[in-house]
Amino acid sequence: MREFQVRLQSVQDVQEFVSLSTARGFPVIIRDANNKVNGKSFMEMFCLDLCGPLRVDADCSEEELAAFCGDVERFLIR
Repeated sequence: MREFQVRLQSVQDVQEFVSLSTARGFPVIIRDANNKVNGKSFMEMFCLDLCGPLRVDADCSEEELAAFCGDVERFLIR
């Protein structure tokens, strides 16, 4: 399991992130302090507290992670 943090600040951010996650062939799980949801589900994403950073858990290889992080780069928290 690989992990990184993102910040999603608008409905458009969530929509774009879900679209990018859905294109991946591996599970993408998003967590806030209290909840864990499917990162490929637009509706589930709104169960999260979007005011803070979100942890992304991706069950993928290093190469897949690098490509995914490249796609979601504008949301990454460094």
